[in-house]
Amino acid sequence: MKRVASHLIGVDQGDLVLFSDYENGGAMWTGRGARQRLVPVQFSQRYRKPPVVHAAMSLLDIATGPSIRADVSTRKITEGGFEILFRTWEDSQVARIRVAWMAIGELPDDEDWELC
Repeated sequence: MKRVASHLIGVDQGDLVLFSDYENGGAMWTGRGARQRLVPVQFSQRYRKPPVVHAAMSLLDIATGPSIRADVSTRKITEGGFEILFRTWEDSQVARIRVAWMAIGELPDDEDWELC
């Protein structure tokens, strides 16, 4: 559990299409084997410390013939943003994917100051 030591709690969220490879014959739709897509996300406001970030698929458009192999994770979480990583492998054909995310963390206080 992450404890937040502040009365200034910020919640930021978004829902973004990571790719739409069926439109242009991209690798997620036509390729085979291990494939991944990395998408950077910027928060609408900086947090005081790296927040907790949750991400989940909100749209999965995939071919029904092959098995569904998909993994979504977050990485490199900082005060200003993070990365969403989508991975698939083998013969999965992913046409497009949308990921919803939410960040919860401590915001900076206007009265905070640091000695240089």
